[in-house]
Amino acid sequence: MTATIEKIPTTAEVQSVIPKRTLPELQETAWQLSRQILEMTTNAGSGHPSSSLSAIDVLTGLYFSGIMRFDPKQPDWPGRDRFILSKGHAAPGLYTVLAEAGYFDPALLSTLRKLGSPLEGHPIFGRLAGVEASTGSLGQGLSIGLGHALAAQLDGRAYRVYVMIGDGESDEGQIWEAAMAAAKFKAGNLTAILDYNQFQQTGSVAKVMPALEPILEKWQAFGWHVQTINGHDMQAVMQALQAVQTINEQPQMIIAHTKKGRGLAVFEKNTVNRKHGEVLTQEELTATLAELDQQKEGKFASTTATNTHNGQGG
Repeated sequence: MTATIEKIPTTAEVQSVIPKRTLPELQETAWQLSRQILEMTTNAGSGHPSSSLSAIDVLTGLYFSGIMRFDPKQPDWPGRDRFILSKGHAAPGLYTVLAEAGYFDPALLSTLRKLGSPLEGHPIFGRLAGVEASTGSLGQGLSIGLGHALAAQLDGRAYRVYVMIGDGESDEGQIWEAAMAAAKFKAGNLTAILDYNQFQQTGSVAKVMPALEPILEKWQAFGWHVQTINGHDMQAVMQALQAVQTINEQPQMIIAHTKKGRGLAVFEKNTVNRKHGEVLTQEELTATLAELDQQKEGKFASTTATNTHNGQGG
């Protein structure tokens, strides 16, 4: 009997499945997914909306700009680029992106954290197409991503691996073990993105672990190519993601300065942890969605994160 050889899509075929979106379209997508994050977490009655909102612009740019190669119709394509959400509590953000990309019906978003739903509180590998790793035990995602990157080198494949880590998560020693190993093995196909939103569960990272700074110099000292951007500026996000494509001999770190809660007032008023792990009431949701609409129209300057090095997040 002759074995059936599975057809592997080419890069061109994959990119035709996921049309490249323009800068205004990416900004529109990030706004729409932000609404979904707020609605689905309030509907669920639990989750991490603020941690998801800080990451959503970067996730949108990564998945819908033509940078990352993937095919939702063939989620196990061996040549696909991988994304791993190490800060797994921001799962609502990842779920909205996967639904928008076509991995599953967006109607499933309303089942977040419901009994039997594959949209669990943290991403679970094997439960939902597009989820590359089970994450949520903080500090582990970068090691997993490095494993994927080294496997690509051993297998002679050209895919890239992207890992988003949290700044509070960066207190974990395993992050730095992975950082050292990635530089040693010249994992040029590995890109880490630090969601630098300045707060973790128990307070600001500046208070919880102030020695995390100077963060840029630390990653450089560990042998990484480092960029610092405003993580809510879609053009800056795109430029950074395009730049890493040209680096082949060392792993890359994009430090994305963000706002936990994307600068929305209901989160900004909480000076302890920006409502980490807290969802909005229906009344708060209505007001915040209206504010988000005004943000979209450019009436709120609070979406702009400053590119300083004295804040930390989770």
